[in-house]
Amino acid sequence: MKVALFIPCYVDQFYPQVAIATLELLEKYGCDVHFPKNQTCCGQPMANSGFEHLTQGCSDLFVENFTGFDYIVCPSGSCTLHIKEHLGVPGIAKKCYELIEFLTDVLIVDDLKVKFPYKVGLHQSCHGQRGLKLAQMSELNAPPFSKVERLLDQVEGLELVNLDRKDECCGFGGTFCVAEEALSVRMGQDRIADHLKNGTQVLTAGDMSCLMHMEGIIRREKLPIKVMHLAEILNGAEISVAEPVS
Repeated sequence: MKVALFIPCYVDQFYPQVAIATLELLEKYGCDVHFPKNQTCCGQPMANSGFEHLTQGCSDLFVENFTGFDYIVCPSGSCTLHIKEHLGVPGIAKKCYELIEFLTDVLIVDDLKVKFPYKVGLHQSCHGQRGLKLAQMSELNAPPFSKVERLLDQVEGLELVNLDRKDECCGFGGTFCVAEEALSVRMGQDRIADHLKNGTQVLTAGDMSCLMHMEGIIRREKLPIKVMHLAEILNGAEISVAEPVS
């Protein structure tokens, strides 16, 4: 299948290893992956700030760059959800998948054959969970499920940490972290405290934006937690981490 790789701005600028891991992961499962070089921001930051009427240029360029592919795959739930719900082009939206849902729903990956012998704390981002339905929301009286955990269960040696509040927001929220800086930081501190309490060695998520927010707090407070995108773990990254927190 012919797959276009849609890489968010912050991944492109600050975390290129996440894009590389995504590319390698897709190629492992036989995808013919292409990277449209003229792609730019999808327009989500403007839309989230109340200026969706100014995103038409971004939308038009996205359609121009990503037309003609079987699928569009992005390692970010928030950017994927923006394309699905705000682009206004059904033919493009229905072909756009967040990486985890593409692996589980399209490629139907059931044997990753990778090792990651660490205690991993999963942050389920709000857009992925509540927008893309990657996992059940704990506030609903409904059977639990998690597409992310289904993949992590296939990773040899990985121990998934049992958090006290597994689907609470980290406080990033796009431009919310700029408009409400103090509240955003406190929410992030609360999430990290949950991981510290339960012995997380590696904090992971499908949205590098949430991880970027929490990584800033972890670095400032010099905490023994490493931050990694899910694509890196599922691609078999080799790392060294600090001892788990007791």
